Amino acid sequence: MKIAGSVLDVIGHTPLIQLGPLVKGLTDATVVAKVEYFNPGGSSKDRLAVGMIDAAEKAGLLKPGGTIVEPTSGNTGVGLALVAQQRGYHCVFVCPDKVSADKRKVLEAYGAKVVVTPTNVEPDDPESYYSVSDRLAREIPGGFKPNQYANPAGPEAHYRTTGPEIWEDTDGTVTHFVAGVGTGGTISGTGKYLKEASGGSVRVIGADPYGSVYAEKGAARPYFVEGVGEDFWPEAYDPSIPDEIITVSDAEAFSMTRRLAREEGLLVGGSCGMAMVAGLEVAKKASAGDLVVVLLPDSGRGYLQKIFDDGWMTHNGFLAPEGVATTWGSRVSGLKPAVLTSHKEDEASTRAKRLEDSGRLVGVVTHASPPLQPGEMKGWFHLDDPAEVRTADRLVTVGAAEEFDPHALDGVDGVVVMDQGQVVAVVASEEVMEQV
Repeated sequence: MKIAGSVLDVIGHTPLIQLGPLVKGLTDATVVAKVEYFNPGGSSKDRLAVGMIDAAEKAGLLKPGGTIVEPTSGNTGVGLALVAQQRGYHCVFVCPDKVSADKRKVLEAYGAKVVVTPTNVEPDDPESYYSVSDRLAREIPGGFKPNQYANPAGPEAHYRTTGPEIWEDTDGTVTHFVAGVGTGGTISGTGKYLKEASGGSVRVIGADPYGSVYAEKGAARPYFVEGVGEDFWPEAYDPSIPDEIITVSDAEAFSMTRRLAREEGLLVGGSCGMAMVAGLEVAKKASAGDLVVVLLPDSGRGYLQKIFDDGWMTHNGFLAPEGVATTWGSRVSGLKPAVLTSHKEDEASTRAKRLEDSGRLVGVVTHASPPLQPGEMKGWFHLDDPAEVRTADRLVTVGAAEEFDPHALDGVDGVVVMDQGQVVAVVASEEVMEQV
C-alpha cells in the first residue's frame, strides 16, 4: 500500500508542466512550470517550514508545546501551521495589511492567531511586521521565531528538495531556472544545487517587482504584488547565485497571472505571474533545445478577491472595462499638475503659493517623487488650510478607466485616481465638478 503517514509526508515532488498556448510562436525553447501549489499547504513555503522546524527541534530552540511566531504574507504561515498542527505547537503570525483577507482566513482555519500590521512603514518601525513579530516572540512564553529572512535552513530545504527534483525530472537538461527572489530561500537553495549539478552551466534568473530592493538597488518603494520582493536585504539570500535580476511591474504580473489561468489552466498567485513574465523574457532569448524552468510558488485561490476580481482590478487601474463612454481619467485629464506634491516639513505659505501658482485646490504630502504608490501618500492638504495635513479617509479611490460617476463624490472631499497601480491624480470634489 502507498499511504502517507501524515500531511507532511506529501510535501515536495511537485510536477513540471510544459506550457502550450502561452509560449506558442514566442520561442523555440521548451518552457515548463514547476507548480508548487501541489504541496498540501498550497505553496513552495511548505518545504521551508519543515526545514526550519526540523532544524529548530534539533538545536533545542523549539520546545514541546511552544509557540511559533513568524512575520508572513500568508504562505510561510500556512506551511508552519501545518507543521505545528502535526507536532503540537501553537502559532502566531504577523501579516502586513496588504495581505488579502482570504489568506488571513486560511491561516486562522489552520488554528493560528493572526496579527495585522501596516504595510507602509520602515522595517525598523515598532509597528512593522518584523518588529511586532520580534516583540511577540520575546513576550510569549516558549515563543520561537523561525525568521525565514535569515534562517539558513530555508535555502537548505530547497537545496535538498527543489533543486534535485528539477534536475532529476529534466534528466539534467535544464538550462535556465527562473524564480521570484522574495526572502531569498528558493532561488538561493535551488539555484545553488542546479549550478553545482550542471557544473555551472545552468543560468539562474531572479524575478522581482519594481520597488523591491533587489530591483531598485536598495531604494525600496511600495508595490501591489504579494509574497515577493523585499524592503531590506535578507540574510537568507545569496546574491552570488542569480546571474540576472529581471524587474516586473504590478500590471505585467497581474495580467500574466490571469493569462496563466485562462490559457494554461494554472490558477496561481501574483508572484507566479511575475516569475512567468521574467521566464518568457528569458525564453525569447533562448535557443532551440534550451529548457527553461519557471517556479510558480503558490495557488491563486488566495487572490480571488483581488487579481481575479474585475472590480478590484479596474478600481486600482489594472483593467480597462469595455464600452465606457466617460472615464474618471478623462474627467481629470485637464488638471496640471495632476498630482501636486509637498513635503511634510514645508511651510503652509509654501504650499499655498504652489497651489495658487498651479490653479489647484489640493496637494499630496509625500517624500517620494511621482508617480506615487498609494502607500506613499502620507496625507493631503487643501488651499482652505494648507497647514492642515488631512488623512486619506476623506478621499475615494477610483480607477482611471472606470466609468465616471459623480455620486462617488457624495460625502467625500475628493478622489484618488489610479492607473496601473499608480496614483495619477488627486483631485478635490469641487475640481472634478468644475471639469464636468
